[in-house]
Amino acid sequence: MKFDLSFNPPVMNAAGSLGFAPGARQQVAPANLGAFVTNPVSLGRRDPAQSRATIGFPGGFILHSGYPNPGLKAVIHRHAASWKRASIPVIVHLLAQIENDIATMVRMLENVEGVSALEVGLPPEADSELAARMIQAGAGELPVVARLPLERALELGAIAIKAGAAAISLGPPRGALLDPDGKLLRGRLYGPALFPLALANVLLLAENGVPVVGACGVYRSDDVEAMLTAGALAVQIDTALWRGWS
Repeated sequence: MKFDLSFNPPVMNAAGSLGFAPGARQQVAPANLGAFVTNPVSLGRRDPAQSRATIGFPGGFILHSGYPNPGLKAVIHRHAASWKRASIPVIVHLLAQIENDIATMVRMLENVEGVSALEVGLPPEADSELAARMIQAGAGELPVVARLPLERALELGAIAIKAGAAAISLGPPRGALLDPDGKLLRGRLYGPALFPLALANVLLLAENGVPVVGACGVYRSDDVEAMLTAGALAVQIDTALWRGWS
């Protein structure tokens, strides 16, 4: 099944930046987004990481949170009415380690009004075979966007599209820093220092015919324009939204 994705305007939040549903209290108005992406949702409840922390570095920060969430059944119960009322398309971000969980979550969401697409977050350790199986498990009535870690996007982008994804999106890369106690903290990297690498990836993916939603390090309107010029079909904004976006 082939899906064509389009967003007007071609800007959306990234998973993990604005909660589980569009809301009036958020710093960015829904009218300024072409779609809303939920926080990552797992099949069952997921508690915060015991060692959750944030450490800054020049140009950004590292975040380790564990992607806490109450599980898909609870998220649907609490937010389905808001998705149905939303003035913009809602994309539910699915978080899983195995393809069976993806298939189960897809079945739970296919008849939920207001859900326009799914974003499947691939684990950073996924090889080409697992990536293809997870995307295939998401196949159904809704288009699937495969979120790939930035450092794996060139390797896995074409594989995800061949497996049935309508597009790929760029997820934060992984890194490690010493915490104040001298222990290594591993986590996701955010901040404007990522932007040049992300833009180069968008350009290469687009040149190779891979539909890509640009992301990572987008902190200015000029960054959005640069990614669209490089060939991105849309752009996701993450932690810049926490301080207000213009």
